[in-house]
Amino acid sequence: MTPTQFAFSASFLLGLAGLAFHRTHLLSALLCLEGMMLSLFIALSLWTLQLNSTSFSLSPMLLLAFSACEASAGLALLVATARTHGTDRLQNMNLLKC
Repeated sequence: MTPTQFAFSASFLLGLAGLAFHRTHLLSALLCLEGMMLSLFIALSLWTLQLNSTSFSLSPMLLLAFSACEASAGLALLVATARTHGTDRLQNMNLLKC
């Protein structure tokens, strides 16, 4: 494993660990998701540059578009929960209570 592959794998795993273990606020969960998507985008971009293939050149842009949609949906959920519950703490939210 090259050092660049290790760096992007480690950054993805750190984002995943932050998402799994640090679940106090919705904003911190969204930031962990964005860090994971950023590491995937950079790794996929470098992978397409190393392959020198034009058939995979659209994949990073598609991932970036999906990441932007995910971020906008997450921020909309953050605003909605902050307005209804008054906070973004995940422990105060109950999925069974509408």
